[in-house]
Amino acid sequence: MTAPIEPTTSPEDAEKNIAQTNVKESSLPSSSSTSSLSEKPQPSWPWKVTAVVLVTLIRFGGSWSAGITGAMKSTLKKELHINNTQYALLEASEDFIVTVLILFSGLLTDRLGGAGALFYGNIVYSIGSILVAAAAQVRSFKFMIGGRVILAIGDIATQIAQYQVFSSWFAPNNGFGSTLGLELMVQKLGALAGTGSANVIAVNTGNFAWVYWIAVFINFFTNIVSAAFFWFNKKTSHKFGHSVDPATGEKLVTKAKKLEVRKVLELPWVFWVIMAYSLFTTSTAVIFKGNATELAEKRFKISAVTAGWYSALLQYAGFFLVPVVGVMIDVLGQRITLMATCGFGTFIAMALVNWASTVSGTAAAFGIYAIVSTYSPTAIIDSMRTSLWQQTTFGTAYSLKIMMNNSINIIVRIVAGVIQDADNDSYNHVVILYVGLAAASMAVSCVMILLTYTSVDFRSLQWSRKQRLSRKDLLVERKKVFFGENATRNMVISKSAFGLLIVLLLGGWASYIWGAVTGHND
Repeated sequence: MTAPIEPTTSPEDAEKNIAQTNVKESSLPSSSSTSSLSEKPQPSWPWKVTAVVLVTLIRFGGSWSAGITGAMKSTLKKELHINNTQYALLEASEDFIVTVLILFSGLLTDRLGGAGALFYGNIVYSIGSILVAAAAQVRSFKFMIGGRVILAIGDIATQIAQYQVFSSWFAPNNGFGSTLGLELMVQKLGALAGTGSANVIAVNTGNFAWVYWIAVFINFFTNIVSAAFFWFNKKTSHKFGHSVDPATGEKLVTKAKKLEVRKVLELPWVFWVIMAYSLFTTSTAVIFKGNATELAEKRFKISAVTAGWYSALLQYAGFFLVPVVGVMIDVLGQRITLMATCGFGTFIAMALVNWASTVSGTAAAFGIYAIVSTYSPTAIIDSMRTSLWQQTTFGTAYSLKIMMNNSINIIVRIVAGVIQDADNDSYNHVVILYVGLAAASMAVSCVMILLTYTSVDFRSLQWSRKQRLSRKDLLVERKKVFFGENATRNMVISKSAFGLLIVLLLGGWASYIWGAVTGHND
């Protein structure tokens, strides 16, 4: 039986050998550090700017088409032999199909990414614009409703996709507001061009259908740009990795790992407060812009061509300020301040439309509204993005906003059409509805101002870039609280708010079906 082998080194020497081995191992790159070294760099600013320019140009065609219908209200009623309620049904048709499909589109965009949705959505949008132009050519009201439905399906995809793309490239207070402002400026330019030129084209060509055919040609241009962005996005994905939020460290991804329907019920309560503000502010904007040209005709006693340019300039003349507002939000924050100012300003403008029906009173209302409406969309959308704890939910969150706005738009448009028809096509009584919506927007603005003093989550919407970066630890802590100890409470709030949204959605559908069943689409 052999004797046990004695250790050749002392315990002290063994410890020294282990320590030396550990030092050698630590000097070698670990698997995690190796993977971090092999990670692709974040997209550089020249690439980001190129993406912004391409996506911004894509929306120009859609904005042009969107500006046409409101400017052509008088012409459409005359050429298609329809009344105000039927005209409202024409516009509500687009809103209706959006409410049906928008939530699914938002979930799908979050899962698949925005580049493909922009490309294919624009193709469908162009097909719809061709059908609308053909309907105008043959003077068919029913045909035009069908074309507007196809047009809306394409618009659904592009609306969500463009902002989802921005959210995957830029973080709050770090470029998102600026890019948003640039895109909204181009939207206003497109709407200005469409609104201002619509009646000019109709009068000079002698055929109002040419207004819609020119919109078709504009949409062909946007298809070329969307194809270029589709290729550019693929190239970028191979060359670069994800952008990162400098305040929270969150990776901004182009698409989610899986389709998550439950995240609809996990949105923060701050988001739902902003939704309440958007409910009234956006519906006021939609109904006022849709009737601005005809209102100018009647109040100023001018031709449709002059009224079209007049209303277009007063609504969109402040387009150059929108990017400035976006940059200001990125640097200085103050989102609630901007939204509250818009809420109060909109109420003043609508009050003037109602109680100061003279030429000077209406002109003052148009001027005030042109200023306050310049920055409202930028502040609303940027606030919604900033309120979310997960960037991958932004497409879904924005789809809820569109669904809500279109649902209330259906109700408001049809109600307004009925009131105007009962009032011999005048604006004497229907403007009371404008004032009511604007007053509700102002009331929500007051609530938001109060919340900035009582809630840190809501107050964070006011933070500047410097404040957001300096309070990283607080943001991380609030995120943990949201998904931890406050998770149950937040789920209850989100479920309740979503339930109310579904009630509004059903109300919009009922209003649309009422308009169709009672014969207003004959």
